[in-house]
Amino acid sequence: MRIGIDARLVHYQQAGITQYTLRLLQGLAQIEGEDEFVVLQNYRVREPYVEHKRFLRSPCYTPSHHRLESCLLALELLPLGLDVFHSPDFIPPRKFRYKSVITVHDLNFLVYPHFLTSEAARYYGQIDQAVRRADRIIAVSESTRRDIVRLMGTPESKISVIYEGANPIFRCLENKEELRESLRRKYGIQEDFILFVSTIEPRKNIPTLVRAFRQLLDDYHLDVSLVLAGREGWRFDEVFNTIEELKLEDRVFCLGRVPTADLVWLYNTAKVFAFPSFYEGFGLPPLEAMACGTPVVASNVSSLPEVVGDAGLLVDPQEVDELTVALWRLMSDEELREDLIEKGLRRASTFSYEKMARETLAVYHRLGR
Repeated sequence: MRIGIDARLVHYQQAGITQYTLRLLQGLAQIEGEDEFVVLQNYRVREPYVEHKRFLRSPCYTPSHHRLESCLLALELLPLGLDVFHSPDFIPPRKFRYKSVITVHDLNFLVYPHFLTSEAARYYGQIDQAVRRADRIIAVSESTRRDIVRLMGTPESKISVIYEGANPIFRCLENKEELRESLRRKYGIQEDFILFVSTIEPRKNIPTLVRAFRQLLDDYHLDVSLVLAGREGWRFDEVFNTIEELKLEDRVFCLGRVPTADLVWLYNTAKVFAFPSFYEGFGLPPLEAMACGTPVVASNVSSLPEVVGDAGLLVDPQEVDELTVALWRLMSDEELREDLIEKGLRRASTFSYEKMARETLAVYHRLGR
């Protein structure tokens, strides 16, 4: 089979869908077989994302998220002779002779449309046509599958649930004190800290985390900081306004996007990882935290219970008090911490990008028959 995979988005950003695409490519390259893979990359990217004899880099001029993307991309695919084309960013090109696979990571834009900018709403508004045109849909969790069926009216038989896997770079490191010293020098983080990792945007519910942190300091008098690692997305002002309003400028570290190596250090040295998101299609950061041996507090909604299971504390994302108490328990109860660290490591080991790649390849083969 000749399989095309759209990796154009990698050129533009390094967030969740990009990481999913890169892990998928790496996983597929480790599977022996006779399939050929054509990887669509932005024409400015000269180096292939995968160095492998069965992987061909195909320079592409159609920009991601362009208004005419589906039509222009279809024209660029015409001479490639594909049997199957996979769109990890969920908007497929106009179809010709090839079968079409899309990955739907979440339907946040339908569940919480008020969190979107007008431009984002325009782009994600194409989801109706996308799910109709696709021959197969990959959902990254059972929660996302249920949302696709409930909100789009898509037959369950058209959807395959394939869980994501964390980058193996996220793992337990032994030299914790050296890592802490490196973080002190680079970012000025002096004491124990609670970590949040993701894009700074409304659905991540960071103002609630900041309020819970303020309450933690006031009620339990802990010597702890809050570290927010992630790029600024849309409508991020409320987060910084809340920090200022609660007079937490000296206790909250806003690091922006950090290098992957630093992110591994942060996960390994954090006392607690907090992820109070209103909605997640999968929720990769809690998985990364568990893989690094950090206990997790996460929301009890959408896909997060599927990812975290009984290896973390699950809380109502609307309840500041509940989040505060969960944070305090993990900061103060060493026996609970050790129990959840052990469970988290076991839990994280059940997700892998190699498994994700094998299950995705099986979807391609079923369509190509």
